[in-house]
Amino acid sequence: MNTITDEKLEKYFAVTRTALKKARHSIPEKTHLRTAAEDFLDMTTRYLQDAEHFAKKGDFVTAFAALNYAHGWLDAGARLGLFDVGHDSELFTVD
Repeated sequence: MNTITDEKLEKYFAVTRTALKKARHSIPEKTHLRTAAEDFLDMTTRYLQDAEHFAKKGDFVTAFAALNYAHGWLDAGARLGLFDVGHDSELFTVD
């Protein structure tokens, strides 16, 4: 299927929101890497908000792209060890 349907978009919104809830800081406060982890979460949140904005406008392609960026920031943070994701290899590319 080459179409981004409302159902597919909602599925990926749910996946990314679940991943965001699962990602927890694994870096001590007052360190450079903690700042990086917070930046990764900020970027995730901003791209998720962008996705919501574009979805409301009916621009599903751009919304889907923004969702992929949002999840990519989370996944990269998990791979770098910035987030503890409980070895969840379904939502993240860890383990």
